[in-house]
Amino acid sequence: MAVPAHREGRLRERLRRAEPARDDRAQLVERYAPLVKFVVDRLRLSLPPSVDREDLIGYGTIGLLEALDRFDDSRGVKFESYAVMRIRGAILDALRTLDIVPRSARSRARQIEQATRQLFAEHGRMPTEDELAEHLGMTTSELQQAVSDAACIFLPLQTAPDPDELTLEEQLADPTALEPAEAAADEDLRDRIAAALATLGERDRLIVSLYYYEELTMREISHVLGISESRVSQILNRIRLQLRALLRERGVDQDDV
Repeated sequence: MAVPAHREGRLRERLRRAEPARDDRAQLVERYAPLVKFVVDRLRLSLPPSVDREDLIGYGTIGLLEALDRFDDSRGVKFESYAVMRIRGAILDALRTLDIVPRSARSRARQIEQATRQLFAEHGRMPTEDELAEHLGMTTSELQQAVSDAACIFLPLQTAPDPDELTLEEQLADPTALEPAEAAADEDLRDRIAAALATLGERDRLIVSLYYYEELTMREISHVLGISESRVSQILNRIRLQLRALLRERGVDQDDV
């Protein structure tokens, strides 16, 4: 049975003051297990199908246990925000040992981004998949596979992230975690992202809204649109590559996108 919300603080305090009782830890892990699945399903968008979801959940649960051990209420950060950082960090640490990034992924991503910039300059809008494929001398299916292969570049697998640093997505979900200067910078970035989103086609904007703002899973989006879950993943990855190309063209630092 999940721990009631009003007992949660007392249980975490007991975990900090003494050797945690197995029942206390199990209740807290059960309560926050949905956080692990949330992070896993977000990261899976950037992972090849060969990476098993259950393995990711196992890595993430290790991060959750670390969060329960190390969380400090006095820092003024919500436990959920801190736990998400630790869960994500533990998964990325595990992925670094697996060498999942194909050698050709970054080259393919650069080709797609360059084609996006060229076609956007010509047409004043984001190119369609068919236009991108024709420009690159590929079939649409080959482009979709190239987008899937390039998805890994969005993960910081080359260097270990600071476990106490929120990602942009996490900051947007918890604006109170930002310092005023950081909040102003991120507001400017959000404005630029909004302008870039406006260049997308109607279906692409809908998918972005459902995934990032309504927080539907890829499976739920596939049901809404009547397409496969893998197709939703391909579309989201293509959108991210195209938006990244446009934002870089407009002066956004590559580390922010």
